[in-house]
Amino acid sequence: MAGVVQRLCAASRVSSRSLLARTQPSFSPFLTPSLLNFARRANSTSTTTTDLKPTGSETPAAGLPDLSLPEESGPTATDWSKSYSGLSQQAFAKEIADVLLAPLDPIDIEIKPDGLIYLPEIKYRRVLNRAFGPGAWGLAPRSETNVGPKIVSREYALVCHGRLVAIARGEQEYFDPSGIPTATEACKSNALMRCSKDLGVASELWDPRFIREFKTKYCVEVFAEHVPTKKKYKLWRRKDSPKFGYPYQE
Repeated sequence: MAGVVQRLCAASRVSSRSLLARTQPSFSPFLTPSLLNFARRANSTSTTTTDLKPTGSETPAAGLPDLSLPEESGPTATDWSKSYSGLSQQAFAKEIADVLLAPLDPIDIEIKPDGLIYLPEIKYRRVLNRAFGPGAWGLAPRSETNVGPKIVSREYALVCHGRLVAIARGEQEYFDPSGIPTATEACKSNALMRCSKDLGVASELWDPRFIREFKTKYCVEVFAEHVPTKKKYKLWRRKDSPKFGYPYQE
């Protein structure tokens, strides 16, 4: 019995030594005692990290761009739906006035079948672009778009070089609700034509004497039959324009 107890105690001592050997850290035999002590201290202490939180007050490092949003400064933009800023403040320069007041080329003038002569709206834009430069003039709405049963209208202000020049209400008829967007754009062009009168652009078109002389020299009134109804009408066209086509026949 005593022999059995001695063998069990010996086995227990061997197991304890093996377990202790596995739990002890192993170090290289080439490490000096001072390095071993340093390694033990480093292994026994835990590292801490610093929680860095942005405060928003730091300035950008040298050489890096400042990505912060700039603060708004300066005067507020002019509200052209109400403002009359610059109206009759001073005359435009002579070179601008010469372009605006230049006589019309007869080749640019058109006539409607009812005898009304007009300048296509794109040519008003060309005059303003030559006078002020593209981007230096514009139409600012002065009211909401008014859509009636058969007509669209809206008031616009013509602004050139940051100055209010003229105010006019444009209008355009339409015959189907699907045509309202197109009528809205035509309404703007009509307002541009009316505003341009105040700058003297194409002023001849409102001169009765000029109208009579132009129609006598460049236009002709002809009889044309409306083919579907067989009714005849007196219609105007330019002399250098082709004869009326369907639904009319000269």
